[in-house]
Amino acid sequence: MRFFFVPLSAAIASASLSAAVAPELPVPRGEGRARKKSAERGAPGVAEVIATLAQTHTGERVIIGASEPTDARFAELLADRATGQSSPMNPALLPLLRDLGRAHPGARIDLVSGFRSPKLNEMLRKKGHHVASHSQHTLGHAVDFRVVIEGEPQGMNPPAVERELRAMGWRGGIGVYLKRTDWFVHADVGPLRRWNGQ
Repeated sequence: MRFFFVPLSAAIASASLSAAVAPELPVPRGEGRARKKSAERGAPGVAEVIATLAQTHTGERVIIGASEPTDARFAELLADRATGQSSPMNPALLPLLRDLGRAHPGARIDLVSGFRSPKLNEMLRKKGHHVASHSQHTLGHAVDFRVVIEGEPQGMNPPAVERELRAMGWRGGIGVYLKRTDWFVHADVGPLRRWNGQ
């Protein structure tokens, strides 16, 4: 009987090569479903996808998860559309949108307006838009958005979103904009008040 000795380094390299070229084993039946359930429960190491933020002016899309997006990324999404200038957004706004996403899993939340530079704010006022001279938008304290439920052609009725926000305990300002060209909700961290936009 003959014995052949293979150096240890060659044996390891051979094992690594066969592991690299071995076909992937199929996922055991039911395992995919279990992984999905883990993701829904927010299991460690699995990113939770709640909804999608869609920037209406740039077309960018970012998921909302338990910790996504970061505050900095959220501020980028809500940068002034005319100047590109961004500002930190009030820390209460992203959790508000996250809560709405949890209420409507898989929804798309269209970001219509966020931070507004004084220059853009004044330009909108001069064009006859109903814009406050000292708007909460210029402070990074407001967001205009619509909630589009998966499979629906348009956003939810703004007064229905307003009712949900109040039921969630939102104590800031809420404006509902019902024109077909608008169809969004304004939420800000200012005093408790509400209005119908034009």
